[in-house]
Amino acid sequence: MIRIAKGAGWPILTPRETPAFDHVADAYPMPSVALGLPAVSDGLYHGYERVDVVEPELYQKYDVKRGLRNADGSGVLVGLTTISNVHGYIRTDHGVVPDDGDLIYRGYHVADLIGASQAEDRFGYEEVAYLLISGRLPTRAELDDFRARVDARKQLPEGYLGLFPRATYSHSIMNVLQRATLLLYAFDPNPDDTSPTHEVDVALSLLGRWPRSAAVAHAAHVAEQNDTKLMVPPVREGYSMAETVLDVLRSDEGFTHEEAMLLDVMLILHAEHGGGNNSTFTTRVLSSSGTDAYSAYAAAIGSLKGPKHGGANYKANDMIEDVAAHVRDWSNDDEVAGYLAKILRKEAFDGAGLLYGLGHAVYTKTDPRAEIIRGFARRIAEQKGQVDKLDLIASIERLGPQVMRDVRGITKPISTNIDMYTGFVYSMLGIPQDLYTPIFAMARLAGWTAHRMEELYGAGRIIRPAYNSVMPNSGEYVPIDER
Repeated sequence: MIRIAKGAGWPILTPRETPAFDHVADAYPMPSVALGLPAVSDGLYHGYERVDVVEPELYQKYDVKRGLRNADGSGVLVGLTTISNVHGYIRTDHGVVPDDGDLIYRGYHVADLIGASQAEDRFGYEEVAYLLISGRLPTRAELDDFRARVDARKQLPEGYLGLFPRATYSHSIMNVLQRATLLLYAFDPNPDDTSPTHEVDVALSLLGRWPRSAAVAHAAHVAEQNDTKLMVPPVREGYSMAETVLDVLRSDEGFTHEEAMLLDVMLILHAEHGGGNNSTFTTRVLSSSGTDAYSAYAAAIGSLKGPKHGGANYKANDMIEDVAAHVRDWSNDDEVAGYLAKILRKEAFDGAGLLYGLGHAVYTKTDPRAEIIRGFARRIAEQKGQVDKLDLIASIERLGPQVMRDVRGITKPISTNIDMYTGFVYSMLGIPQDLYTPIFAMARLAGWTAHRMEELYGAGRIIRPAYNSVMPNSGEYVPIDER
């Protein structure tokens, strides 16, 4: 058990020393609240209903790839990459053929990377981050150098916490992490430098600083709720990313080496997932314009925050808790399937009609990340006395696809994705839900960096897809008094 007494050497900030406690309400309400919604405003607030919905047949007429997807569900080819391969199907002349999923980083199967580090009982995320950024596996000396460079940037800049944007009525740590990233731009003497050296330096800095920034945001939230002072987590040099996250969250109760190794697996699985996922493509789009690294990564965080992307991990966990609360007998397949059907019919849970954790844009038969983490989840569930909850998740995983076929008429293969297990594993590690997606962002930074550099130095052309105009001709301009 790694245990360091909370408060030992921790800087303590009062509300006068940091705005982390500040909740400054906007004295001016939104226009729809301040001025109401009289009839004269109908055109402004409901005009989109007439013009923003394009008829489905027009998409077919112009062969529009909605969501950058082909008609067979595969992604539109918009680039080439040497960073990773997200394999879930085989393209043939007859369309997409489902296949077992695979995830490959720079030519190495992710299962092999995890298996190697676990077999040697060492943390593997930093090795994977080096692989993604540099293109090859590091020697021991190179890995030690990489870790030392991240350690050198774990300390936040002098004066940073005096400006730290924790709250101001923001309930999302992802939003805080975005603003914290943009704030670091102001502390960089050459923030718009896009040279390879500076790009790597920024990546190393954020790998060192994001865990502490997110932890400070969470600590401020807890301190505010409990009406206590904000204790800033200290820097622990030599700690891996996984140890750093658990240390700043659980130093009072401690954490085990096995728990840190499990979190390390999660970080590796989230480190990279191809250039087409929404947040990575966002990174590439912004990078193609030549903008600075801080802006690109802040935008990627904004994308990852969405419930259809990185935010799905907490939505899946919430759904599982909702099923647990409303199904009396977790071992009864009929009861579980019946409640899942209600969720799909928008009669239960969040009303969205989605079974979170099931289905994926690329994977068809299996999500290799889910296949890997399932065994680790079983191990920690047995340790924590949560086997019944994991068995319920297994039932949702087993019954969900058939329920989706029955209720929605879906015929394509439906695989479980990693989000089905992410929340459960994090909860077993004592990680609060508001940090699920920020931890995802910390891990994915390595992949974002690799894709940003590939876009800056490889593709070298601004991304600019086309949109056909299908707007009607409004005719001649009518003077305002004659309308």
